[in-house]
Amino acid sequence: MSQLDVHFWPDNKHIQVRPGTTLLDAGRRAKAQIRTRCDGKAACLMCKVIVKDQSGLAPLNNNEKFKLGSQADEGYRLACQARVVGAVTVEVPEDPLKAAIRKQLAKQAEDDDLF
Repeated sequence: MSQLDVHFWPDNKHIQVRPGTTLLDAGRRAKAQIRTRCDGKAACLMCKVIVKDQSGLAPLNNNEKFKLGSQADEGYRLACQARVVGAVTVEVPEDPLKAAIRKQLAKQAEDDDLF
């Protein structure tokens, strides 16, 4: 059976998977940092990823369409629902808590430089 390439950014993780594998499963195997709380049941919406060229993924299922709404038009997919059908590159957004902490630390460093 053929293997398909999946590349995760910004971690620069790469893995080959069988067709039909979810992005969440591929990410776990590649050790990409995709957050989830519901263990892949499309309940927590934490596993949102961005896929600009979605030709390597199966079309959105009804659950994904409902959960993502207009974000689907922006390239978002639920990693637990999106299934690989071809080579695909996935952007994993920064964890919101880490982003907030990073911004706060940067602001603090900037403020410290002023004094």
